[in-house]
Amino acid sequence: MVGTLPPAASPVTAVSPVTAAPTVPPPRRPLDASDQVRRWYENDLGWPTVPDGPGTPVRLFVGPRFDVLDVPAEAGRAALRHLAPGSPVAVQDGRMRLLLAAGSAEEVPGVLDWLEWGSLRLDLRTLGEGDTMTAPLPVDGGVTPPCGVGLRPLEPDSTDPGPLLTRNASGALQGAAVWLRPPEAGCEVETSLPTLSALGGGGGAPDLVRVVDTVATQCHRLRLRACAQPPAFS
Repeated sequence: MVGTLPPAASPVTAVSPVTAAPTVPPPRRPLDASDQVRRWYENDLGWPTVPDGPGTPVRLFVGPRFDVLDVPAEAGRAALRHLAPGSPVAVQDGRMRLLLAAGSAEEVPGVLDWLEWGSLRLDLRTLGEGDTMTAPLPVDGGVTPPCGVGLRPLEPDSTDPGPLLTRNASGALQGAAVWLRPPEAGCEVETSLPTLSALGGGGGAPDLVRVVDTVATQCHRLRLRACAQPPAFS
Protein backbone atom coordinates (compact mmCIF):
# COMPACT_ATOMS: atom_id res chain seq x y z
CA MET A 1 0.00 0.00 0.00
CA VAL A 2 1.22 3.41 -0.89
CA GLY A 3 2.58 5.32 2.03
CA THR A 4 3.02 2.20 4.17
CA LEU A 5 6.36 1.84 5.81
CA PRO A 6 8.18 -1.43 5.24
CA PRO A 7 8.22 -3.79 8.18
CA ALA A 8 11.10 -3.25 10.55
CA ALA A 9 13.90 -5.70 10.10
CA SER A 10 14.43 -8.19 12.90
CA PRO A 11 17.33 -7.18 15.12
CA VAL A 12 20.47 -9.13 14.40
CA THR A 13 21.84 -10.87 17.44
CA ALA A 14 25.61 -10.59 17.64
CA VAL A 15 27.28 -13.97 17.80
CA SER A 16 30.37 -14.15 19.97
CA PRO A 17 33.28 -15.94 18.38
CA VAL A 18 33.89 -19.41 19.74
CA THR A 19 36.97 -19.40 21.88
CA ALA A 20 38.86 -22.67 22.07
CA ALA A 21 39.47 -23.95 25.55
CA PRO A 22 43.08 -23.46 26.59
CA THR A 23 45.17 -26.61 26.33
CA VAL A 24 46.49 -27.53 29.74
CA PRO A 25 49.15 -30.20 29.80
CA PRO A 26 48.33 -33.10 32.11
CA PRO A 27 50.20 -33.10 35.39
CA ARG A 28 53.55 -34.83 35.14
CA ARG A 29 53.58 -38.16 36.90
CA PRO A 30 56.07 -38.01 39.76
CA LEU A 31 58.97 -40.40 39.41
CA ASP A 32 58.57 -43.43 41.63
CA ALA A 33 61.49 -45.15 43.28
CA SER A 34 62.08 -47.57 40.42
CA ASP A 35 62.13 -44.73 37.87
CA GLN A 36 64.75 -42.88 39.90
CA VAL A 37 66.88 -45.99 40.23
CA ARG A 38 66.57 -46.72 36.50
CA ARG A 39 67.57 -43.18 35.54
CA TRP A 40 70.58 -43.30 37.84
CA TYR A 41 71.88 -46.47 36.21
CA GLU A 42 71.13 -45.49 32.63
CA ASN A 43 71.98 -41.77 32.72
CA ASP A 44 74.71 -41.53 35.36
CA LEU A 45 76.45 -44.87 34.89
CA GLY A 46 75.49 -45.81 31.33
CA TRP A 47 74.46 -49.31 32.41
CA PRO A 48 71.60 -50.87 30.39
CA THR A 49 68.52 -51.91 32.37
CA VAL A 50 65.82 -54.45 31.58
CA PRO A 51 62.76 -52.60 30.18
CA ASP A 52 60.29 -53.83 32.78
CA GLY A 53 57.06 -52.01 33.61
CA PRO A 54 56.86 -48.99 35.94
CA GLY A 55 56.96 -49.80 39.62
CA THR A 56 58.79 -53.10 39.20
CA PRO A 57 62.23 -53.71 40.71
CA VAL A 58 64.95 -52.58 38.34
CA ARG A 59 67.16 -55.28 36.80
CA LEU A 60 70.49 -54.83 35.08
CA PHE A 61 71.71 -56.58 31.96
CA VAL A 62 74.87 -58.54 32.71
CA GLY A 63 77.46 -58.85 29.96
CA PRO A 64 77.70 -55.50 28.16
CA ARG A 65 79.68 -53.76 30.92
CA PHE A 66 80.52 -56.46 33.46
CA ASP A 67 80.03 -60.07 34.56
CA VAL A 68 79.25 -61.22 38.10
CA LEU A 69 80.73 -63.76 40.50
CA ASP A 70 78.06 -64.69 43.07
CA VAL A 71 79.36 -66.27 46.30
CA PRO A 72 78.43 -66.46 50.00
CA ALA A 73 79.22 -63.17 51.72
CA GLU A 74 81.64 -64.91 54.07
CA ALA A 75 83.59 -66.30 51.12
CA GLY A 76 83.54 -63.06 49.17
CA ARG A 77 84.81 -61.11 52.16
CA ALA A 78 88.23 -62.71 51.85
CA ALA A 79 88.52 -61.65 48.20
CA LEU A 80 88.01 -57.94 48.89
CA ARG A 81 91.73 -57.44 49.48
CA HIS A 82 92.41 -58.53 45.90
CA LEU A 83 90.07 -55.93 44.38
CA ALA A 84 90.88 -52.43 43.22
CA PRO A 85 89.45 -49.64 45.41
CA GLY A 86 86.89 -48.70 42.74
CA SER A 87 85.79 -52.26 41.97
CA PRO A 88 82.02 -52.42 42.72
CA VAL A 89 80.69 -55.10 45.08
CA ALA A 90 77.03 -55.71 45.99
CA VAL A 91 75.37 -57.80 48.70
CA GLN A 92 71.92 -59.34 49.03
CA ASP A 93 70.46 -62.03 51.29
CA GLY A 94 73.79 -63.25 52.59
CA ARG A 95 75.36 -63.36 49.12
CA MET A 96 78.11 -61.17 47.72
CA ARG A 97 78.29 -60.22 44.05
CA LEU A 98 81.74 -59.34 42.82
CA LEU A 99 81.73 -57.55 39.48
CA LEU A 100 84.15 -59.03 36.95
CA ALA A 101 85.37 -57.83 33.58
CA ALA A 102 82.93 -58.57 30.75
CA GLY A 103 83.50 -62.07 29.39
CA SER A 104 85.05 -63.39 32.62
CA ALA A 105 82.06 -65.62 33.40
CA GLU A 106 83.13 -67.91 30.57
CA GLU A 107 86.67 -68.05 31.95
CA VAL A 108 85.81 -69.00 35.54
CA PRO A 109 85.16 -72.75 34.94
CA GLY A 110 88.54 -73.08 33.21
CA VAL A 111 90.25 -71.19 36.01
CA LEU A 112 88.66 -73.51 38.59
CA ASP A 113 89.90 -76.55 36.65
CA TRP A 114 93.39 -75.07 36.36
CA LEU A 115 93.41 -74.44 40.13
CA GLU A 116 92.15 -78.02 40.70
CA TRP A 117 88.88 -76.86 42.17
CA GLY A 118 86.78 -78.02 39.25
CA SER A 119 85.98 -81.46 40.64
CA LEU A 120 84.42 -80.09 43.84
CA ARG A 121 80.93 -78.76 44.32
CA LEU A 122 81.39 -75.17 45.39
CA ASP A 123 78.71 -72.68 46.33
CA LEU A 124 79.56 -70.15 43.65
CA ARG A 125 78.08 -69.22 40.31
CA THR A 126 78.68 -66.72 37.57
CA LEU A 127 76.41 -64.40 35.61
CA GLY A 128 77.41 -63.45 32.10
CA GLU A 129 76.05 -62.45 28.70
CA GLY A 130 72.28 -62.92 28.57
CA ASP A 131 71.81 -62.93 32.36
CA THR A 132 70.30 -60.22 34.55
CA MET A 133 70.70 -59.19 38.17
CA THR A 134 68.65 -57.13 40.60
CA ALA A 135 69.89 -53.56 40.57
CA PRO A 136 71.29 -52.64 44.00
CA LEU A 137 69.70 -49.52 45.42
CA PRO A 138 71.72 -46.33 44.90
CA VAL A 139 73.19 -44.92 48.08
CA ASP A 140 71.74 -41.76 49.63
CA GLY A 141 68.74 -41.36 47.32
CA GLY A 142 70.60 -41.92 44.08
CA VAL A 143 73.70 -39.85 44.74
CA THR A 144 76.53 -42.29 45.22
CA PRO A 145 79.46 -41.06 47.32
CA PRO A 146 83.04 -42.06 46.58
CA CYS A 147 83.66 -45.77 46.96
CA GLY A 148 82.85 -46.98 50.46
CA VAL A 149 81.70 -43.64 51.90
CA GLY A 150 78.40 -43.92 53.75
CA LEU A 151 78.56 -47.71 54.13
CA ARG A 152 80.04 -49.69 56.95
CA PRO A 153 83.30 -51.08 55.53
CA LEU A 154 83.61 -54.86 55.57
CA GLU A 155 87.09 -55.89 56.62
CA PRO A 156 88.58 -58.93 54.85
CA ASP A 157 88.92 -60.86 58.13
CA SER A 158 85.66 -59.70 59.70
CA THR A 159 83.34 -62.39 61.06
CA ASP A 160 80.36 -60.11 61.68
CA PRO A 161 78.44 -59.37 58.46
CA GLY A 162 75.20 -58.68 60.33
CA PRO A 163 75.10 -54.84 60.31
CA LEU A 164 76.21 -54.77 56.69
CA LEU A 165 73.51 -57.13 55.45
CA THR A 166 70.76 -55.66 57.62
CA ARG A 167 70.64 -52.00 56.60
CA ASN A 168 72.63 -49.66 54.41
CA ALA A 169 73.16 -45.91 54.68
CA SER A 170 69.90 -45.12 52.89
CA GLY A 171 67.87 -47.31 55.24
CA ALA A 172 67.35 -50.27 52.91
CA LEU A 173 66.02 -53.22 54.88
CA GLN A 174 67.45 -56.69 54.94
CA GLY A 175 66.81 -58.61 51.73
CA ALA A 176 67.28 -55.66 49.38
CA ALA A 177 70.26 -55.63 47.07
CA VAL A 178 72.63 -52.86 48.17
CA TRP A 179 76.11 -51.70 47.27
CA LEU A 180 78.97 -52.53 49.60
CA ARG A 181 81.34 -50.72 47.22
CA PRO A 182 79.16 -48.63 44.89
CA PRO A 183 80.18 -47.68 41.36
CA GLU A 184 81.12 -44.05 40.83
CA ALA A 185 79.19 -42.05 38.27
CA GLY A 186 81.35 -40.82 35.43
CA CYS A 187 84.07 -43.41 36.02
CA GLU A 188 84.94 -46.25 33.68
CA VAL A 189 84.17 -49.30 35.78
CA GLU A 190 85.89 -51.69 33.38
CA THR A 191 89.42 -50.66 34.39
CA SER A 192 88.82 -51.70 38.02
CA LEU A 193 87.30 -55.15 37.42
CA PRO A 194 89.14 -58.46 37.86
CA THR A 195 90.22 -59.91 34.53
CA LEU A 196 92.17 -62.91 33.30
CA SER A 197 94.42 -60.62 31.24
CA ALA A 198 95.88 -59.26 34.49
CA LEU A 199 97.62 -62.60 35.07
CA GLY A 200 100.70 -61.37 33.24
CA GLY A 201 100.97 -58.34 35.49
CA GLY A 202 100.05 -55.76 32.85
CA GLY A 203 97.76 -52.86 33.71
CA GLY A 204 96.16 -52.08 37.03
CA ALA A 205 93.18 -54.46 36.88
CA PRO A 206 92.94 -57.10 39.63
CA ASP A 207 93.89 -60.67 38.77
CA LEU A 208 90.84 -62.89 38.20
CA VAL A 209 92.79 -66.03 39.13
CA ARG A 210 93.57 -64.74 42.63
CA VAL A 211 89.98 -63.70 43.20
CA VAL A 212 88.59 -67.06 42.05
CA ASP A 213 91.17 -69.05 44.04
CA THR A 214 90.38 -67.10 47.19
CA VAL A 215 86.60 -67.47 46.99
CA ALA A 216 86.90 -71.15 46.01
CA THR A 217 89.09 -71.82 49.04
CA GLN A 218 86.60 -70.08 51.33
CA CYS A 219 83.61 -71.85 49.75
CA HIS A 220 85.36 -75.20 50.38
CA ARG A 221 86.01 -74.27 54.00
CA LEU A 222 82.38 -73.34 54.47
CA ARG A 223 81.34 -76.69 53.01
CA LEU A 224 83.67 -78.60 55.32
CA ARG A 225 82.43 -76.61 58.30
CA ALA A 226 78.82 -77.38 57.43
CA CYS A 227 79.61 -81.10 57.09
CA ALA A 228 81.37 -81.13 60.46
CA GLN A 229 78.45 -79.65 62.35
CA PRO A 230 76.47 -82.24 64.35
CA PRO A 231 72.90 -82.80 63.19
CA ALA A 232 70.24 -80.86 65.03
CA PHE A 233 67.82 -82.92 67.09
CA SER A 234 64.30 -81.80 67.80
